[in-house]
Amino acid sequence: MKQAIQIITDKNGKRLAEVILSDQKVEKTTFFSNPDSAFQFGFVAHKKGYEEDAHYHKKIEKKISDVSQVLFVQKGIVAVDFYNDDKTKLTEVHLKKGDAINIITGIHRIRVLDDCQCLTVKQGPYISDDMDKVNVSFINK
Repeated sequence: MKQAIQIITDKNGKRLAEVILSDQKVEKTTFFSNPDSAFQFGFVAHKKGYEEDAHYHKKIEKKISDVSQVLFVQKGIVAVDFYNDDKTKLTEVHLKKGDAINIITGIHRIRVLDDCQCLTVKQGPYISDDMDKVNVSFINK
């Protein structure tokens, strides 16, 4: 079976992102995120006839200090660039229709290579760009 996920780490081994490409498959439900992560990322896979019991999710107060961002590419091509803390480019990932990425932490930049539409999911509440985002200036991109 093909590797089901690509992990992007910085030079110190810190997990920055998890990538699932559209052609990657699993036989059963599999989560790839660290169980302690504030955002869980993985595949839900079941055989025909599976039924999940009716349920709801408990309201549990949780303290979240890291804000992950998931992008599901519905059309187009998107590049996501990752940088080390010293602002040097670490790597880039190109995503096409059906691909998904969980951006966990670190300096990143999104570039649209072909007109795109992405579904994005991240923790809320969203306050404002000033409160929720830190822009990083570069000498070389």
